[in-house]
Amino acid sequence: MGEDVGRVGGVFRVTAGLWDEFGDDRVIDTPLAEAGIVGTAIGMAMYGLRPVIEMQFDAFSFPAFEQITSHLAKMRNRTRGRVSLPIVIRIPFAGGIGGVEHHSDSSEAYWTHTPGLTVVTPSNPADAYSMLREAIDCDDPVIFLEPKSRYWVTESLDLPVRTSPMTHAKVLRQGTDVTLICYGPTVKTALHAAELAAEENLSIEVVDLRSLSPFDDETVGASVR
Repeated sequence: MGEDVGRVGGVFRVTAGLWDEFGDDRVIDTPLAEAGIVGTAIGMAMYGLRPVIEMQFDAFSFPAFEQITSHLAKMRNRTRGRVSLPIVIRIPFAGGIGGVEHHSDSSEAYWTHTPGLTVVTPSNPADAYSMLREAIDCDDPVIFLEPKSRYWVTESLDLPVRTSPMTHAKVLRQGTDVTLICYGPTVKTALHAAELAAEENLSIEVVDLRSLSPFDDETVGASVR
């Protein structure tokens, strides 16, 4: 569900073709009402469905902030584990597309500081596919942050593909001089910087966090010791 995810295929065409294949029953264009989108998804999840909803842009999620932080994130704890909410909220985030005002925010700190939410972000097509499938399988709410500036990155894959578990960080480049810890849209930048540094005989390790909450202390700790 989301604004223009159906017939249009989403602002970034991420959901293009889904409406043609599955129709109005499973791919739902919603009004411009983010609080209503999340509230409806909560009700659907309580009745056994696994809704995947889209906030059209990062800052558009703010009208739904109360629903997400006060209800979605707290329902399992509030009901002492009797009610789980397997909801995925897809959020295009960060800059890099020339958007202004409400179209280029990075509000991941809000979600990572909200107990009850898993917050992940892919940096490449294989992770985007695998982590999203894993997020849908998860029995708890997942904030799935999608780097807007990486939507046009392509990669040849034989689907279905599964990469590392979505809550695990990944060492993308070994190094001994310094470790760059990054996520989402900054991973490509860090890898490029490491390549340039190698030309000056500097060995830079690059770690892709992938999960912002929970934080993979084990992988990151092993890299920076």
